[in-house]
Amino acid sequence: MVSWIARAAGREDWLAQGVEDAIAPEVEIVDPHHHLWQRDGGSYELASLWRDIGAGHRVVQTVYIECHSAYYSDVADGFAPVGETAYVAGQAALARLHPERAQIAGIVAHADLRRRDLGAILDAHCAAGGDLFKGIRHAGAWDVESADFKIQPRGDQGLYLEPDFQRGVALLGARGLTYDTWHYHPQNKDFAALARAVPDTTLVLDHFGTPLGVGRFAGQREAIFAAWKDEMAEIAACPNVRAKLGGLAMPDNGWGWHERAKPLTSDEFEAAYAPWYHHMIACFGPDRCMFESNFPVDRASISYGVLWNGLKKIAAGYSAADQARMFAGTARQVYGL
Repeated sequence: MVSWIARAAGREDWLAQGVEDAIAPEVEIVDPHHHLWQRDGGSYELASLWRDIGAGHRVVQTVYIECHSAYYSDVADGFAPVGETAYVAGQAALARLHPERAQIAGIVAHADLRRRDLGAILDAHCAAGGDLFKGIRHAGAWDVESADFKIQPRGDQGLYLEPDFQRGVALLGARGLTYDTWHYHPQNKDFAALARAVPDTTLVLDHFGTPLGVGRFAGQREAIFAAWKDEMAEIAACPNVRAKLGGLAMPDNGWGWHERAKPLTSDEFEAAYAPWYHHMIACFGPDRCMFESNFPVDRASISYGVLWNGLKKIAAGYSAADQARMFAGTARQVYGL
């Protein structure tokens, strides 16, 4: 059976209904959040990524974020995710044969940060990824009623507050590595507590803290937005947190774009999401914000070219220097590209 997430990497005919010319194609972009995989009855690898990037925007570098792809099956417990790092390092090597195209410049891998042998696991990731290895994402996403979610969570209840987990996040900072996260909006308070507990580690908040809009959260967008604004302000008060701005077009956000006859346009994207983006930028500042694609997951709702058009429309009111930070500079600084 082909999974929903594998189908999201397809939909060529559907996405072709919404082609737009690239706005400001000269703007340099570092896309700090994409995935690659060959699994679940479908694939999205380097050629697929380049096909999407070929929509006309000037994407020069990318950062790969773990998605449980290409794990080793014959290694000691805890070291299986190193296979993903090795796989992506191989894809990056292929990309270097074509320097005129977007290059995979960083890898954020997975490890269970609670493990006592975490140091050895990080050493293995470093050996597999070399200078490309930038950090770890051990996602915290968990909800008591996740059966209605298209993308199933893989975190544990209360993960951010576990002493062993916080110890692991602190070790990342001591090694000069970043911590990426993915969680749901009811977990924002716990994430703020984690950020305060590990002030010497750079934490990257993915996808706005994933404000949900399905299941018991359906029909509550205004109330969730009001509370979310305060939660983001609390998180932004932690100077070690950076924010990735993207991932709001996932089905679990509840907008329903993936169910329409035609995909999302950049004007619709701007109209729907601008308040969320502007609040994040006001809280964190452009020097702590980076635009992300979250591809191919957000491909379920919008094409790559149209997404970046929407982001450029949202960013249009900011200075050229601030736009340069959000489209490329912040990502380079955070991940040391």
